[in-house]
Amino acid sequence: MSFVYTTLTVKDLEASLDFYTKIVGLPIDRRFPAGPDTEIAFLGAGETKVELVCYKNHPEPIIGNAVSLGFRVDSLAEKLGQVRDAGIPVISEIIQPNPHVRFFYVTDPDGFQVQFSESL
Repeated sequence: MSFVYTTLTVKDLEASLDFYTKIVGLPIDRRFPAGPDTEIAFLGAGETKVELVCYKNHPEPIIGNAVSLGFRVDSLAEKLGQVRDAGIPVISEIIQPNPHVRFFYVTDPDGFQVQFSESL
């Protein structure tokens, strides 16, 4: 068995694609219509993908605060600068729970928590 994707229901596919390609750095793997009122995009270069699903006449997604998507970056300082330059709210300053890792959180256009982490 292998883990292949996480699905996020989004309200604005273009805004979400902009965030996940420009800020997170994920490439669009494939994008396609999935019916008259639905569009899907898969992002990522490896086996595991992020799937964005946009229903044109669907209510706003319900977001819980117990789930976040985590992405490893080479430089946490550079990513924090990029996020701030893009006007994306940082919901936590840099946290270092142990000597081996540090991270911070932002929210994507739909309110999902996204963690950027750096291994030390």
